[in-house]
Amino acid sequence: MLAQDCPSKQDLQNSIQQAHKLLSAQEASYLQSLRTLRKKLNLLHNSVARLPAKAKNSTCPNLDTPVNGKKLGKILFPGHEVHFLCDVGFELEGSETRQCKDSLSWSGQQPVCKDIDECLSSPCANGGTCTDEVNGFSCVCAKGWAGPDCQAPTPTFFVTTANTSPVSAGAAAASSFPLTHTSAFTRPSRCSQVQGTTHCTCEPGFTISGRDNSVCTDIDECKLFHNGQAGRLCLHTCVNTAGGYRCTCPAGYNVTRDGRNCKDIDECSTRQNNCTHEQLCINTYGGFQCVKVECPQIRNATYVKTSSVRCERNPCLVDSRTCSQAPNSVSFHYMSVVSNLSAPRVMFRVSAVRMIGDTLRFALLGSRGRRHFTVQRSDRQTGELLLTSPVQGPTTLDAEVEMSELERRELLGRYITKITIFVSPYEF
Repeated sequence: MLAQDCPSKQDLQNSIQQAHKLLSAQEASYLQSLRTLRKKLNLLHNSVARLPAKAKNSTCPNLDTPVNGKKLGKILFPGHEVHFLCDVGFELEGSETRQCKDSLSWSGQQPVCKDIDECLSSPCANGGTCTDEVNGFSCVCAKGWAGPDCQAPTPTFFVTTANTSPVSAGAAAASSFPLTHTSAFTRPSRCSQVQGTTHCTCEPGFTISGRDNSVCTDIDECKLFHNGQAGRLCLHTCVNTAGGYRCTCPAGYNVTRDGRNCKDIDECSTRQNNCTHEQLCINTYGGFQCVKVECPQIRNATYVKTSSVRCERNPCLVDSRTCSQAPNSVSFHYMSVVSNLSAPRVMFRVSAVRMIGDTLRFALLGSRGRRHFTVQRSDRQTGELLLTSPVQGPTTLDAEVEMSELERRELLGRYITKITIFVSPYEF
């Protein structure tokens, strides 16, 4: 009975051969993994050897926010970018984007937001003199012309009528005719008689009302100068007042010193927001957004936050294909733009500081962003997110840019950048 239960010699040899084959396959796979790892380590060693010695966790120096502009991006480690925008009425001189280099210095030049000289286009018509102002201009009109751009003839503020009462020839008799009016938008005219003729004038901002030369009616500057060649009186809303006008701005903006334009309130820097400690405050044109960055949840892969806007993948278990194909890192970036921004326009750049593989590929993931964006390559190591058409606000746009690194067509790593753009309801 015992002899029958034991395997034969041939069966034992077959089992041993199968074990040898399995062991050989495992050994070959292990050796290949070691060779790949050794190659990566050599490349990293050579890259590090070429770098200047620097302290651990060193960063580039902090960049100043340009006056009359904004700075987007707070991470100062090598490979990260900082973007700059100018307020309405100012133009950027210098680098729109600067990257922290391995030498712990910034690429490009420090940007400056310079006031746009609106007088260069000669907006004042009919001999008017232009004076450039912050985010606007003003015109001193020649005699006989009025309005923000001197396009309108001066309204008639007096009426001359024949006097029917007897007056001595050549005498200069003068008298006034005060009237009482309850409306704030009407005033009594100031009339005088000179040599049998009645002259009536009005206060600035008022004009003679029709045939009745004794009543002055307010001039509605908001309607009269609504669409001048040089632009409207007010950037947002014009409110007519007795004898003049005033400009107002929507919530989230302040009226500028010239009284005509609007400037965004930065609720994040002035702490006029209700974001919690777990949230990031993102200033937008006319408001703010509270966002919470959460690392992705992928099967067999775990992530840890390395900064407030970046998640890194933890080391994968051996032979975990799902984990090895998951993104090595996921970064989050937030931007604020005005409505109807001109396009095409580069909105964001993704680049590799150091390449380990021989190829980089850039792609736009998902279908949500394809309506407004595309991805193009600017050089061997940089991809650009391009806005393809103007977007009417208010709305929020999302795009995911993937950068894949390959070595002989084999994937070495994937890096995802999630970009959220808050579009203002206004064009300023």
